[in-house]
Amino acid sequence: MFARLIYALVASILVLLPGAALAQAYPTKPIRLIVPFAPGGTNDILGRMVATHLSQTLGQNMIVDNRPGFQGIIGTNLAANSAPDGYTLVVISAAYTMNPVTLKVPYDTSSALVFVAKMGASYLILSVGPLLPVKSVDELVAEAGRRPGEIVIASSGGFMHFASALFQSVTKRKYNIVLYKGGFPAMMDVIGGQAHAHLAVSVPAIPHLRAGRLKGLAVGTPTRADLLPEIPTFEEAGVKGFDAANWYAVAAPAGTPRPIVTKLHNEIARFFNSPEMQKKMADLGAVIDIKNADEMRKIIPAEIAKWTRVATEAGMPRDVN
Repeated sequence: MFARLIYALVASILVLLPGAALAQAYPTKPIRLIVPFAPGGTNDILGRMVATHLSQTLGQNMIVDNRPGFQGIIGTNLAANSAPDGYTLVVISAAYTMNPVTLKVPYDTSSALVFVAKMGASYLILSVGPLLPVKSVDELVAEAGRRPGEIVIASSGGFMHFASALFQSVTKRKYNIVLYKGGFPAMMDVIGGQAHAHLAVSVPAIPHLRAGRLKGLAVGTPTRADLLPEIPTFEEAGVKGFDAANWYAVAAPAGTPRPIVTKLHNEIARFFNSPEMQKKMADLGAVIDIKNADEMRKIIPAEIAKWTRVATEAGMPRDVN
């Protein structure tokens, strides 16, 4: 508590400095970027892209610090309780608005962080591995009907848990949803045959789909994805009501001076809006969707309300007391 008071005092002093001077002086030392999930997942991939760019443009090293565990809550809490001075940032995904729906989180989701920039989003791909050689969503649903509770869906918790629960709800079948520390290890177990199916975000899944290590059954886009035109949408596959998309953002502890937040936002927006990054994101199966702190402040409560409805309808267990 005392440390937070000191941080708040320092932040208030910094705010009194002229905005242009504060932004121009920043940064004067390395910046830590916390990724609250395991290496190899989408949060990690995009976080490392941002870290490389900001290290070059800001003239200070940005150190990526992976802190997986408890569905991203451990790393997020570490960031929320860090000094609000611009030297600790965190990669946040849609899981941030889902965790407080079903779990007791140690921070206030509405006020713990200030969002520097929403970077973009990636779509979901329902895929299966060699352990379950089905060829369509219909076949997967039929298999789950014959073997209720036996088909293992590998999930990384957070967003993937909600997406898996939503799939279970709309298909009216019972699956065994197993939680992993990150999307990458969950996907590797499907590829290795330790699990049957996976709702993977597009960024890390596409290389494995192209190599034949995974078989895609459906994509969570309104129309077929340009990179995967052979895979039907969930709507085409007969799955109605499956509306789930993941998004990724960079955030900072609440109280971080606005001039620093603005400087970081502008750099990240410039990076993602560059022709080179637009092509790279498209190749990864992600879309760019830049939003600033004010826009994200409106999005967060709307997202929480949406996933609260999903959790209630899917009958997900809740431990928020």
